[in-house]
Amino acid sequence: MFHGKKIVVVMPAYNAARTLERTVREIPMDLVDDVVVTDDASSDETVDVAHRLGLRTLVHDRNRGYGANQKTCYTEALRLGADVTVMLHPDYQYTPKLLPAMISMLSDGPFDAVLGSRVLGGRALRGGMPRYKYVANRGLTALQNLLCDAKLSEYHTGYRAFNRRVLESLPLLENSDDFVFDNQMLAQALVAGFEIGELSCPAAYFEEASSINFRRSVRYGLGVLATSVQAFVHRKGLARIKLFDLGGRRLDPGGAPEAPAHGRALAPR
Repeated sequence: MFHGKKIVVVMPAYNAARTLERTVREIPMDLVDDVVVTDDASSDETVDVAHRLGLRTLVHDRNRGYGANQKTCYTEALRLGADVTVMLHPDYQYTPKLLPAMISMLSDGPFDAVLGSRVLGGRALRGGMPRYKYVANRGLTALQNLLCDAKLSEYHTGYRAFNRRVLESLPLLENSDDFVFDNQMLAQALVAGFEIGELSCPAAYFEEASSINFRRSVRYGLGVLATSVQAFVHRKGLARIKLFDLGGRRLDPGGAPEAPAHGRALAPR
């Protein structure tokens, strides 16, 4: 608990056996009530490591995609009664040491969502981000800010936290099961009028850190552009886009988990 708020960290995992324990060891457990690992049918020992660490673990019966993995994460967080949910990648690309700041910005501050930005403070290239990805990030972000009427420093970080109202309100089941889910979710939050804060976040690029190849990066970029244009069209009232209709399909934490749970829950602290 943090100031009376239940905090859940969700970790969408795929082949993260070599980095999961290192990531979990740096989570400030005095602030966190539950850690949830959702494994997207990894081919390595990710699930075994999660079990050994005693983490609440959900396992997909097949590889469903990064977006589908997040849907499982957030559904479980809501089911557990989370007031604040932080998505932390288990590949150690983002430091867990920023969790107290992110949690505080949601629990005590004016924000509905918080992003860990690799661009604020000029840390992206120093952390090893490939230059072509940095240039694409900056270009896409500028265009997205224009189309979404926002001023974020980047839309493409995987380190993000949300209050319960965001996860309950957005039609997340309308989103892609692939990587563009991240951007669709942010665009939905902006169109819905939620307040998004940012803090500077170092990011590390190394062999074990997950990354998409150039071909998938191009497909992701095209998906980002399409999402931003749709957000603009919906926001200006030029057309009604289902992706941004708050009456669309939302997460359902009332049913049974989509995947079987294993391990044990961490004791509340």
